[in-house]
Amino acid sequence: MFGLLKERRLFGDAFWALFGQAMSACALLAGTRVLTELVTPDIYGQVALLNGFAALGVTLFSYPFICAGMRILPECLNKGERAVLYRVVSGLTARATAVATALLVLGGAAYSYFTHSDVWLFMLTGVLLIVTVRRELGIQLLIGERKQRGASLWQTSDSILRPVLAISLVVWGGQKAEWVLLGYIAASVVSNTVWSLALGARADKNRPFVSTRNFKTDVWAYALPLIPMELIFWVNGLGDRYVIGYLMTAAEVGLYAATYTIINEAFNRSAMVLLRTFQPVYFQSYSENRAGEGFRILWIWIGCVVALGIVGVSLLLVTKDWVAAMVLAKSYHSAVELMPAIAIGCALHALGTVVAQPLLANKRTRLMLLGRICGAVAAAISIPLMVKNYGLLGAAMANPIYFGVEALVLAMLAKPWRSVGTVHGGQLEQENSGCEATV
Repeated sequence: MFGLLKERRLFGDAFWALFGQAMSACALLAGTRVLTELVTPDIYGQVALLNGFAALGVTLFSYPFICAGMRILPECLNKGERAVLYRVVSGLTARATAVATALLVLGGAAYSYFTHSDVWLFMLTGVLLIVTVRRELGIQLLIGERKQRGASLWQTSDSILRPVLAISLVVWGGQKAEWVLLGYIAASVVSNTVWSLALGARADKNRPFVSTRNFKTDVWAYALPLIPMELIFWVNGLGDRYVIGYLMTAAEVGLYAATYTIINEAFNRSAMVLLRTFQPVYFQSYSENRAGEGFRILWIWIGCVVALGIVGVSLLLVTKDWVAAMVLAKSYHSAVELMPAIAIGCALHALGTVVAQPLLANKRTRLMLLGRICGAVAAAISIPLMVKNYGLLGAAMANPIYFGVEALVLAMLAKPWRSVGTVHGGQLEQENSGCEATV
């Protein structure tokens, strides 16, 4: 097993993935600690809701194309094909981002007209959406090529600069949501510019490379089923904040969002280290007709995620008061009781992601979409009922319900305990001919 890990450069990939996630997590924790001291839960909740709109635009309109590019990259035969693929993905992503930004600003203008609120916040959120998409495009395609060092440094610099600039502007300009958003925007502009130049930013992407493969068709086929899937992912991950905002107040959103961010980041960053280490190799194994090796890698990955969940939840049960004191301002400590339920939900979400990987490797995203839909239905039912009856604690308790349903359904659909799927000529042979080739 260890010979396999060395052969696949997993140790080097793991180091840089761990470095990037650890540094980003530290920056986010420190930034959250300082920011919650400087702004009230009401302001923090307002920023969280606006950030959620930006995240919706990224995940629904742009991320499916970015994911398609990352998945197809291992199948490119040479540098020219990679440049063509990059050009296709960049073009599709740019057009989708323009649509998302326009819809966000128009929706914000309509909301501001009827509520007499500030439309500039929605315009700033649109700019934040654009710079976030640029960051994700650069980072994810670097990961697809297994250039973990560049991806990690880009992510780390952005994660450090965002809270630093946001805090600086709040100290200078006062407790206003727009200063936080401006800090995030400025941070991503700086990091995107610096790392695009430092890494070459695909300097050859405009050269007239040609390819016999129709990458645009491949990217669309891979991305289309992901569009509703990403919407469902957003609902499961951020929808509870809008239910809380509707049934309660922005201050409760701030309490919940700050607490959820801390716990989710701890689990998500750890799971992301494993994802960035194992997923490119797992995909490459299938692309190179080595399904048996991919099966072994998958189960090493699953074992790590299970261990991570058990250890993480156990530690949090013992240390939740200490964690709250360390990373949240005192005015946010009343939400400490939410932490264990959120942690269990995050652990189940990480497990669902890894057990679904055979569907991604075999490009069977329609089945994966079914699993996500089941999770979304469970969320749509459980979140309003739990919030209405139990308040913020109910929102936290809903996490294990819908993420648990999602993980169970995905496992039954993907059947990770079976070694299936072969490739011929760089293309995966579908286990079910009724499934189209997508992410």
